Amino acid sequence: MKTTALLTTSLDNYPKRAGKVRDLYELPDALLMVATDRISAYDVVMPNGIPDKGRVLTQISVFWFGLLGDTAKHHLLSADVQDLPEELRAMEELEGRIMLCRKAQVVPIECIVRGYLAGGGWAEYKKNGSVCSIELEGGLKQASKLPEPIFTPSTKAEHGHDENISFDEACGLVGSELMAELRDKSIAIYQRAAEYAAQRGILLADTKFEWGRDEDGDIILIDEILTPDSSRFWPAEGYSPGKSQPSFDKQFVRDYLDQVKFDRTPPAPPLPTEIVQKTREKYIEAYCRLTGRDFAWE
Repeated sequence: MKTTALLTTSLDNYPKRAGKVRDLYELPDALLMVATDRISAYDVVMPNGIPDKGRVLTQISVFWFGLLGDTAKHHLLSADVQDLPEELRAMEELEGRIMLCRKAQVVPIECIVRGYLAGGGWAEYKKNGSVCSIELEGGLKQASKLPEPIFTPSTKAEHGHDENISFDEACGLVGSELMAELRDKSIAIYQRAAEYAAQRGILLADTKFEWGRDEDGDIILIDEILTPDSSRFWPAEGYSPGKSQPSFDKQFVRDYLDQVKFDRTPPAPPLPTEIVQKTREKYIEAYCRLTGRDFAWE
C-alpha cells in the first residue's frame, strides 16, 4: 500500500504559484503545471494527501486532451518530462505529474455543464424549480437525467467558493459573443465525453471547464479536464434516480469529514489511512475504466 503523498514541489529558478492541487511554474515559453497529491474538500485543503492522486488527474487530463483535441483547441503541449528544461528531467517526483502548456489569459468564468440533477443544482431545484435561472420541468428527482445538458456558469474565485450566476450575468462580465462561444464549446465537449464514458460503463453527471485566450487571441481549453476533481462520474451499473449516487471522486473524504462533524473551516483533521487508501483506489479505478489502461504507478 502506498503511503507517501507528494504535498508540494520546489523547482529552483522558476516563479511559482500554488493552487489547491497544482503548483504552477513560469517557464520562458510555457506554463508548467505540476499536479501534487493534495486534496481539498469543502474548499479546505487536507493536511495529508492521496498518494498518486496528482498522477491520476494528469494522466486522465492528457487522455481526454488527446481524445477530444479535434473538438476544441487546448493548451497542452507535452506531458513528457524529457520536454522540460534539462535540469528538471531527472526529478523523479515530476514523472507522470506534469503538463507543459501554452500560456493563456484566463477567462474568469467557470463553465459548468450538467447532464444530471445533482449537488448544488439539485439543492436549488428543490427550492425553486430552476438551476442557475434555468427553469426545469417539474417532478425531477435527485440524480435525474436532464432532457438535455444545461450550461450553468459561475464566477471563478481565487479564494473560497465560486458563485453560480446566470448566463446573462456571465455575458455582462465577459461579453455575449464570448459566452455564447464558451457555452457551445463546453456543451459539445460534454456530450462527446459523456457518450464515450457511457461506453465504459460510467455516467458523466456534470463537469466544469476553464478557458483562456492564447497569444494568437484564440480561445483554448485550459487547466485539467474531465477528471474526478472537476466532474461527477457515477458507475452506470446500479444507477437509480431519487438518491445520492456512488461516485469516482473524493466522496470517502467528504463522508468522513461529515462523520466527524468538520465545520468546513481550516484546519481540517488528518485523514485516516483507510480513507486515504479507499480514495486512492477510487481515483485509480476511474483512470483505468475511462482509459482502458493499467495505472503505471501501482
